[in-house]
Amino acid sequence: MTQQDAPRQGPLSNIRVLEMGQLLAGPFCGQLLADFGAEVIKCEQPGSGDPLRVWGQEKPYGKSLWWPVVARNKKSLTLNLRSPEGQAIVHELVASTDILIENFRPGTMERWNLSYETLREINPGLIMVRVSGYGQTGPYASRAGYGSIGEAMGGLRYVVGDPSTPPSRMGISIGDELAATYACLGALMALHQRGRSGRGQVVDSAIYEAVLAMMESTVSEYDVAGYVRERTGATLPNVSPSNVFPTRDGKMLLIAANQDTVFRRLAVAMGQPELAQDDRYATHAARGVNMTDLDGRIADWTVTVDLEPLQALLEEHGVPCGLIYSAADMVKDPHFAAREAIVELPHKDFGAIKMQNVAPRLSETPGKLRHAGPDLGEHTDEVLRDLLSMTGERIAQLRAGGIV
Repeated sequence: MTQQDAPRQGPLSNIRVLEMGQLLAGPFCGQLLADFGAEVIKCEQPGSGDPLRVWGQEKPYGKSLWWPVVARNKKSLTLNLRSPEGQAIVHELVASTDILIENFRPGTMERWNLSYETLREINPGLIMVRVSGYGQTGPYASRAGYGSIGEAMGGLRYVVGDPSTPPSRMGISIGDELAATYACLGALMALHQRGRSGRGQVVDSAIYEAVLAMMESTVSEYDVAGYVRERTGATLPNVSPSNVFPTRDGKMLLIAANQDTVFRRLAVAMGQPELAQDDRYATHAARGVNMTDLDGRIADWTVTVDLEPLQALLEEHGVPCGLIYSAADMVKDPHFAAREAIVELPHKDFGAIKMQNVAPRLSETPGKLRHAGPDLGEHTDEVLRDLLSMTGERIAQLRAGGIV
C-alpha cells in the first residue's frame, strides 16, 4: 500500500469536506480537518491551481515547500467555478458533502450560483464555512481582506515589537491561521449541532475577529481604566520575571518565573534567596512595578553562567526556562523526536520532506499524516468517477472544455 493509498483514520473519517478556498485562511482549516481523517477534496482552478503552490521563501526546483504542508492529506480536484458547468458539478458534489469551506471575498459565491441558500436546498445538512477579512456582514464586508490587515485591525500588530520601532509582524501568517482555526472549531460545533437538529448552518469566521478573540483583556483595560496596552518588546507589562536573558557564552535563555512560588525557587537557584523576601520582589504585583530593576539583577547573574549549566541549574530548581528555537534546533531536539512532533513524509520531488505532526493528540482516535500535498488535479478523475459516476468519456469532454 502506498502512502497515497493509506486509509483515512481518525474521528472525522466519516466526514467529507469540499474545500474551495485558496492561499491560507480557508486551506488551513481544511488541513486541520484532513489531519483528523476527513476526506478533504480541494477544488482548484484548472491549469494554475492554488497560488500557494508557488509561494514560499525557499523554492527548490521551483517547488513550494509550503504547499506540501497545507495541502497534506487532501485530494486535488480541478474545477472551473466560474463556469456554469463547474457550478453544476459543485451542486452534485454538495449532495454528499458535510462541510464546504470557502474564503473568497463575500458575495463571490453568490455570483457563482453557490450561495448557502442555493446549496442548502440540495443538502439541508450542509455546513458552509466562510472565512473572510471582515465577516459576511457589516460595512466592511465587501472589502478585500488579508491576514496582515486582520492582525492590524484586530489589535495584534499594535502590541507586537519594540516600543522604539513601528509595529512588527509575526514571522508567520498568524491572522489567517487563527481565522482558520476558529473556522475549524466552528465547523465541529456545527457538526455537533447537526447531530441534534439534522440541519446545517453557516460558520462566519472573520480574520480580524479571530485576532481580536486572542487579545486577552486589552479592550476591557481601555473600557474600564482608560489604559491602552503598548508594545513592550520581549516582556509583558507587570509580568516579571519573564524575559530573555544573556549567558556567559553569548547565548540566550528565556526564564519565566513570575509566579510567587516559582520566583522563590529562582532566587534560591541564583544563590540570593533574600530576593524573595525583599518587598520590591516578594509579590507578583511588586515585581511588575520593579520589572526593569529585577530583570537587570537576573541578567547580571545569568551572564556569569554558560547556557547548558544555567539551564540544568534552573531545571533542577523547577524554574521554567527554554531555548529560543529555530527550525534547525527543532529537528534535532530529543523531546521533539520522542513525541514525533516532526515527521517525515515521502515526496516525489524532494524524496522526503519533514513537517510538523498533527496537533492536538487524541488518545483513542488520533490524527495521522498520510501524504504530502497532491499534484494539481491528481484526484480529478477519481472524484468525478467515484462520487458522481461519470464515465471516462464525460470526464475527457469536461477536460477538453476547460471545466476540469
